[in-house]
Amino acid sequence: MSDIRLVMIGAVIIFAGFVVGGIANSGYSQYAVQAQNFDDCFDYSTGVEVHVKCSDKSYDYILYLVLSLGLLGAGGFVMYKGIRGKWDHDVKDNEMVGPKNP
Repeated sequence: MSDIRLVMIGAVIIFAGFVVGGIANSGYSQYAVQAQNFDDCFDYSTGVEVHVKCSDKSYDYILYLVLSLGLLGAGGFVMYKGIRGKWDHDVKDNEMVGPKNP
């Protein structure tokens, strides 16, 4: 695979990691505040107060955080492999520009 493709794929994976971290985890901020200030957590998304376990919501938050960090790490690794690719080592002798070595 071309090295520039790896750089582009890495950028897309990193972007996906930021999207997962920003959008998916934003819904769990209310549970973090409720767990910090109160003993019980409630879900108000349906318009009705529903009691939920704070530990279950914090576990879901941690799973999304791990997924986001995993995507960021994988994207960084793929981008690193693209940047450190062999594209500059595979230049043929007749295509080189600059002074010729004897």
